[in-house]
Amino acid sequence: QVQLVESGGGLVQPGGSLRLSCAASGSRFSRITMRWYRQSPGKQRELVASITSGYTRNYGDSVKGRFTTSRDNAKSTVYLQMNSLKPEDTAVYYCNYAALVEYWGQGIQVTVSS
Repeated sequence: QVQLVESGGGLVQPGGSLRLSCAASGSRFSRITMRWYRQSPGKQRELVASITSGYTRNYGDSVKGRFTTSRDNAKSTVYLQMNSLKPEDTAVYYCNYAALVEYWGQGIQVTVSS
């Protein structure tokens, strides 16, 4: 059983920054690709970013150049640094751990508004 605990969301003005964290339990974290998704009302869940065990990163087209994901295996934590935030980035953000079983964080609200 893996637990994922997200933190760092909140309200930010357009153009601002936030950093999300996702702390995982369990011993296999360093070997797992971690992903960030987001979902806003009326829309499908969207893949935002991923980072492999070898630190290869991929990003959705809508966030390329603005968001950066990183990981600290010693802390079993993955991060999502979000810069130049736009109102359309408003969503609930989820981290995802997919091994033989898939686990999701509880979701954290990010609201970009003036």
